[in-house]
Amino acid sequence: MEASKADISIVVVPFPAQGHLNQFLHLSIRLSSHGLAVHYAAPSTHIRQARSRLQGWPATVIESLHFHELPIPSYASPAPNPNSSIFFPTQFHPLFDVFEDVEPHLANLLQALSATSRRVVVISEPLTSFAAREAAVLPNAEPYTFWTTPLSSTLAGFGGESPATALLKSLGVKIPSWEDCWSKEVQAIITRIQAKFRPEYGLLTNTCRSIEGEFLDFFMQQPNFIGKKLFPIGPVNPTNIMETPEPRHQCLDWLDKQPASSVLYISLGSNSSFSDVQNEQLATGLLNSDQRFVWVLKEADRGDVFVKKEIDEKYKLPSGFMEKVKDKGLIIGDWAPQLEILAHKAIAGFMSHCGWNSCVESISMGVPILAWPMHSEQPWNSIFVSDYLKVGVIVRDWDRRKEILLAGEIEETIKKVMVYDSGEEIRRRAKELGETVRQEAADGGAATANTELLAFIHHATRL
Repeated sequence: MEASKADISIVVVPFPAQGHLNQFLHLSIRLSSHGLAVHYAAPSTHIRQARSRLQGWPATVIESLHFHELPIPSYASPAPNPNSSIFFPTQFHPLFDVFEDVEPHLANLLQALSATSRRVVVISEPLTSFAAREAAVLPNAEPYTFWTTPLSSTLAGFGGESPATALLKSLGVKIPSWEDCWSKEVQAIITRIQAKFRPEYGLLTNTCRSIEGEFLDFFMQQPNFIGKKLFPIGPVNPTNIMETPEPRHQCLDWLDKQPASSVLYISLGSNSSFSDVQNEQLATGLLNSDQRFVWVLKEADRGDVFVKKEIDEKYKLPSGFMEKVKDKGLIIGDWAPQLEILAHKAIAGFMSHCGWNSCVESISMGVPILAWPMHSEQPWNSIFVSDYLKVGVIVRDWDRRKEILLAGEIEETIKKVMVYDSGEEIRRRAKELGETVRQEAADGGAATANTELLAFIHHATRL
């Protein structure tokens, strides 16, 4: 007997930072497209943020979603500090401190849906595990975790020897230090959350077997996961990109005029900042590399991205830089349509902070990555794409995070991917992996990400 979807409610609860909001919204769209009632629950500001930055889908796709605004106490939204001694975005601390106060409001939503649904499926993440706790007290609710970072980073972070670390060592892959990946304040929040009971029926993850197949197998052998279900449903971002309606972003018109596979895209994360000195060195390296580029150079996100700035951020660049690059470079001072940029035929490489969202988007578009990690699990991601997948190179090694990277080294790394014959293998592997991932994500593919999504839907809606 085929299970009905009409009496199933899906509730997704993202953490209020761009890389999380975005992945959860993509997931919501994919689930909704299969006829499920999907409820996206977040503070009003962050719902607005997620919706305003959505790319790659027709504008109408979010009309079928149910958005629930979770009240949150007022919080400060300070400007980022590009000269901080650590790269973690400490401007988010006030938001993170109050975010868990949404829990009773979420509990009310779950209770209301529980009364009218055969089953309430709650999808949260480790940093919103209070949603799983609230689901656990309802008789007809099932909590699942959506992992927005690679499972390989978790396995690589385990202390001591494990099958995963043994594999990495056999391949000569270096596991980076976790020092300075988080601020002390955020580490305390993570520790507090992890100490609380977090039940789950299974795990969804924004990856696929082409990207993390060996690590998925290792993860399923972990003692605390035995007996649970794993659904590698990634990429959750669309891989057949549909441009947003007019007005079209100016950078896409500029890219249309560039030769195929000739442009370096540079975006070092929505919540990271460089000092003026480092920006000057990056600009000089770009200039000396003599490569076309699109550079997203804007103030990092605040806790509330819509808060009015006291002053417009002005970035110090080398004298005459804009005049010298006017025919070859474009600087974007605001939000950029990253998926549409990466999918453009003119793009040849992506200099990235290696947030997992950006990694998966770049991999799925077949674009080589120039890795410049900033915080969180990004040091691992940079090693993973360069040394394990071999679809990228390291720009700045994490061990040198306290240094200013000089223009000469930046220039040389750009040329390694964009110019030199030695980069041909990286470019070839990136293109081939992108094709494989897109095939996995396509409807009807064998053992595909689409099949994994359907498997989750079938499980969630079972009688």
